[in-house]
Amino acid sequence: MKIAISGKGGVGKTTIMALLANAFKKNGKDVLVIDADPSPHMAETLGVNNPEAIKPIADMTKLLVERSGKTEGSPMYNMNPQVNDLLQDFMLEHDGMKLMVLGAIQTGDKGCACPESNVLRRMLTKLLLTEDQVVLLDMEAGVEHLGRGTIAGIDHLLIVVIPSKSSIRTALKVKKLAEDVKIPQISFVANLIQDEGDRVFLEKGLGSQPIAFFPDSKAIRKAEREEVPITKLDSVADKAPEVLLKAVTQ
Repeated sequence: MKIAISGKGGVGKTTIMALLANAFKKNGKDVLVIDADPSPHMAETLGVNNPEAIKPIADMTKLLVERSGKTEGSPMYNMNPQVNDLLQDFMLEHDGMKLMVLGAIQTGDKGCACPESNVLRRMLTKLLLTEDQVVLLDMEAGVEHLGRGTIAGIDHLLIVVIPSKSSIRTALKVKKLAEDVKIPQISFVANLIQDEGDRVFLEKGLGSQPIAFFPDSKAIRKAEREEVPITKLDSVADKAPEVLLKAVTQ
């Protein structure tokens, strides 16, 4: 199963994906997490002590240009780069899970991460998974990755939304674009929920009920500030990760 997560910036995508990854691990799954956000934070969230040891795809500029088939002076890219050998080279194992990082945009003139996105898309379409394997993608905020078709190879898109009108607007736009690229399953996941009023507000604004509700947790905020791995906290999100796990595996 290949699951991606998206939503407006600051809604808690990385936290929810880390908690879902941990829930899958506890259920005996072989978990690969891919941080595809240009401002990656998944390594820190999972408690990787040396995130700089992960070789990001974005750093391999020459290799990526060669793999994507882009020639000097040409704006076109080969849509089928060979990526078979990239998986192990760019993978780090930590706490029973595997992690890959697409890479960050380091300079203001970096421009579009098109070669990196192209290789990621090819990885997703080529990966053949057993029933015990799951790939989780933490995508960049907003809708650009859908416009590039980066996650066209996934099985389920989770759209994180918080109780705000701007978050709902972004979530509905993401859903529309995901439908356009024909992602098989699309679900909303609510975050930062304080009370029943938040639930009602989201359900009314979205026109449907999220498949899981994550609470507004002081423990999560404290863990992030103190650089404590989110997966090491007990009952940090009530039973929301387990509810989400059940919903995506039904």
